[in-house]
Amino acid sequence: MAQIDALFVGYKPSYISSNAFLGRLKRKYRVKKAGYSGTLDPFAKGVLIVALGRHTRLFSHLAKTPKTYRATLWLGVQSDTLDIEGDVTHYSIAPYDLEKIRQTVEGFTGEFTYTPPIYSAKRIDGERAYDLARQGKEVKLSNVTSTLHEVKFLHYCHPFITFEATVSEGTYIRSLGAHIAQALGTTGILSSLERLREGRFVYEAERFLAPMEYIDAQPNTYLGDIRDIVLGKKLQNSDFTNPADGKYLISLEDNFAIILIHNSTVEYLLNKVPLC
Repeated sequence: MAQIDALFVGYKPSYISSNAFLGRLKRKYRVKKAGYSGTLDPFAKGVLIVALGRHTRLFSHLAKTPKTYRATLWLGVQSDTLDIEGDVTHYSIAPYDLEKIRQTVEGFTGEFTYTPPIYSAKRIDGERAYDLARQGKEVKLSNVTSTLHEVKFLHYCHPFITFEATVSEGTYIRSLGAHIAQALGTTGILSSLERLREGRFVYEAERFLAPMEYIDAQPNTYLGDIRDIVLGKKLQNSDFTNPADGKYLISLEDNFAIILIHNSTVEYLLNKVPLC
């Protein structure tokens, strides 16, 4: 298998796990080393940031927030997973006034405090919440607060509401849907979920991206010989045009590095990362 270093956006289809989708991409590009950021539930579809080869080291340094989702909320329905993958029960409810729907949905813009769903990847004493839930064990999760930058009503065809939400990282759209339904005086689950973007990452037919353009760090310039950085030599903040504390991106001709300046010391976060 050939060595490929690449960063791109894949589009995961519904009803396949993120791991299974990554397996397809590994076979397509004939690579052994690959990874993704931001697991999508099997029933969800959409944007998945994928890296091949040495670019798998970049995930924790990518500017991938806020995230935007499009979801359809099915009113008058209950499920232990808050989506259609769980044990679903439903009942008849009367239609709602369109303006009430719009005001309720868009009223969730702002800070959102809630309890994550028990079928989630949250860890409890080292175990995933969904693993404990599937074993029939009691799952207790603490409240979290997310930022809902914008919640936009799109369409209502009873009993389905379609909306878009631009949110901070780690927000559970299933929980948002359940709370919207609760505010309307009923229950609800997600019948569809699509991730449209993560920060500037959008689907473009798996076009390979220039990684330096997506790093969550400010550019800085080393005043000495860049071979010092390539060799991993000890550096001081005074060696850079911007000596202030912060996380910085350093161009090294055919490669780049990411450093952290803190209390006048310089720490290498990544080094000799290929440009493409």
